[in-house]
Amino acid sequence: MLGDRTVNVFTDEIMLGHDPKVDLPFVPSRVEKRVRHILKDLDFKWSYPEHPGRLTAITEYLEKNPIPGVEFKSGGSATYNQLARVHTASYLDHVFSLSGQSAWLDADTTAVSPNSINAALAAAGNAIAAVESVIKGECQSAFALVRPPGHHAEPVRARGFCIFNNVAVAAAHALARLGCERVLIVDWDAHHGNGTQDIFWADPDVLFFDTHCAAPFYPGSGHLEEVGAGFGEGYTINVPLPESAGDVAFEKVYRDILVPAAEHFKPDLVLVSAGFDPHRNDLALNLTYDGFKVITRIVQDIAEQHCQGRLAFILEGGYNLTSLAKGVHAVLEVLSGGNVPEVFETGVKEAEYAAEFHRSAFSDDE
Repeated sequence: MLGDRTVNVFTDEIMLGHDPKVDLPFVPSRVEKRVRHILKDLDFKWSYPEHPGRLTAITEYLEKNPIPGVEFKSGGSATYNQLARVHTASYLDHVFSLSGQSAWLDADTTAVSPNSINAALAAAGNAIAAVESVIKGECQSAFALVRPPGHHAEPVRARGFCIFNNVAVAAAHALARLGCERVLIVDWDAHHGNGTQDIFWADPDVLFFDTHCAAPFYPGSGHLEEVGAGFGEGYTINVPLPESAGDVAFEKVYRDILVPAAEHFKPDLVLVSAGFDPHRNDLALNLTYDGFKVITRIVQDIAEQHCQGRLAFILEGGYNLTSLAKGVHAVLEVLSGGNVPEVFETGVKEAEYAAEFHRSAFSDDE
């Protein structure tokens, strides 16, 4: 029943300060010249898609449509040492040197504005706070509503609007400081979590499971055969899917691949890189809100079975503001004890409803 479970939602207005204005001249550099060359070839005006309105759209919708059992909180900022568990010192030093500036960090259009570093520190810090809250038993699950997102950020490189890899920082913190020995990371963003995969590629203590739109969809990685290496071989599971996949395909993947993988791995903690660009109104993969609810319940059941329900979500992508806000709301409903509907192949439910509506016209029954 809705409200039977407690969910802590972590966010902070500091993260609204990340707001690159790409029409302004940035710090002159080779990256700047490369980005300008890319942008000038576009046939339309490009604006930075990962903007503060993403976060405000979610929080405003949740305020207008409150969910019993959901409580808002704010975490702190990540420390240098917490970030250094997954990023190199040279990369961190470069990023910190840009505090207060506007600059391009990467040629695939990752940028910072004067307040971006503080926002990124808060994003990683709130991801850590979400994990700590479930480990300490302060709630039954948590959701870190953070930006900039993180799963494309590699140990030495910003990519795909991501500066620090929030979910990786949180997982590494759980392993180093919170007594966890095995962490399952589930990434259902439409884009492959290349950064998270890279960070834990050879780590047998982290099982990384990623569903995403198949290459050449950005970032072009996440092929089926990418399974990790060294001691981490077999601890990376990639499931590339076609753009039209939909709810039923996702449910099958999660039940037939993720559930037995988790049974074998037996995690102490489950983290979800929760992107909402798989929604049918966003970029790819054709999920509905019901689809998000179903895969949330599957992940929730895994956490209940293997790690006393310790489950934390960290926001990744999602660029249609309506489906982003409603998608987060749908997930929080399930986490707080709401019901989960049955899912159907795309169009089947609508076809059945239409058949029922029109059937009387072809029947002799009064």
